[in-house]
Amino acid sequence: MTLWLSIGLLFTFAAIIAVLTKWWNLRCIGVTPVRTFTFIAILFTSGLDVGLIMFPLTEFAGYADLSASPEYNFANPLAIEFGFWAFLIWGFYFLTCFYFCVVEPKVRFFDIPLVKVVNNAVIIGTCAFTAFLLLINLPWYLPEIGDGESVIPTFYLIVLLAIAAAVYSSSQLKYVRILSLGSSWLFIGLIMMMWSGAFLTDNGSPSDFFATAGLITEYFTNLHQFMLPLNDYHEFYLFWWFSWSIMIGQFTARFVSGLRTWQLMLAMLVFPSVAIGTWFTVLYHYHAEGLHISSFINLAMISVGILMVVNSLDSLIRLYTENLNLTAHHIGKTRYFLGNFAAMCALTILFQLDFLKIQWVGALVIAIYFGCFAYILFYKRKEVLEIEASPEENTLDFKRIELAN
Repeated sequence: MTLWLSIGLLFTFAAIIAVLTKWWNLRCIGVTPVRTFTFIAILFTSGLDVGLIMFPLTEFAGYADLSASPEYNFANPLAIEFGFWAFLIWGFYFLTCFYFCVVEPKVRFFDIPLVKVVNNAVIIGTCAFTAFLLLINLPWYLPEIGDGESVIPTFYLIVLLAIAAAVYSSSQLKYVRILSLGSSWLFIGLIMMMWSGAFLTDNGSPSDFFATAGLITEYFTNLHQFMLPLNDYHEFYLFWWFSWSIMIGQFTARFVSGLRTWQLMLAMLVFPSVAIGTWFTVLYHYHAEGLHISSFINLAMISVGILMVVNSLDSLIRLYTENLNLTAHHIGKTRYFLGNFAAMCALTILFQLDFLKIQWVGALVIAIYFGCFAYILFYKRKEVLEIEASPEENTLDFKRIELAN
């Protein structure tokens, strides 16, 4: 698995370089272009899940324990955490977003029946894994409920309600947009609230924030260390990002609104990384200084985390139901809700029982990458090499929207 992952990573980075070399200044336009801020909000909230809220405080200590994990000795725990979540790995999303926005309309690889089935199986499995992460992390963040270690019926109920809300909201695109913007603003509010508690009180000062944030620079000076898996845990993260990459690219590509290729890359790498870096800096200060997190803040973190789960799930449920022509419009709202709810719940339990692993899903996505590349080489090389603009129908629609505004 490590060799397969490493080959996939090297191929992905090479593909990114190839895209930037050939189409550096091409204008990217999706089928449903939105304002750039809305696009960034959709990208950020669709591309992240509850792990962003729940994982860091449980992981900093492990990255600092060099006796147990000497492979982390090249950087501090904050830089390691940032490297596992930000910047470089968002290049995966840039590559797939560009592909679905510009290349796939000419190639139609994902319209091949077998590819469509496999791709949607990946989307459904990753959706369930997102719900599973929420389930297994609730005991750590809500120790007041239960013994702080076991998954109890209350936690199952919370996850079931989150899945139900996601399925319902996925039935209409307007809910996806509202949730994306709403969860973005709530996440910003959570950062500001915890930032104030850490750096505007006796616990610290604004200069402490900038000093702590400066630790992230060790990520950039050691960027090459993150290009291949450091250990099994980093491998888990990388497979996780691969499992997300195709479906996030496929979903976000429709909302791109005229950004040049290089601008799209910067938007997808920089904006989410700034928000992630700020959030992780605040959390690391709480960790390093041993600051108490009140029940109110803990509840706020859980609430934002659950909203992120709902936001991620509804985007992806909408994606695979559209791909399979199983939307609420086609099969009816009742069948749509019950079918998707049952599928998500069943697969979440399979992850809980360790019957499914996200590494398998990520490995399958790497196989899709290679399959798509081979298909282009053998059947669509001429069409791809001749690409000089986004699909004409998207461009015409975009121009009409611009004139209307």
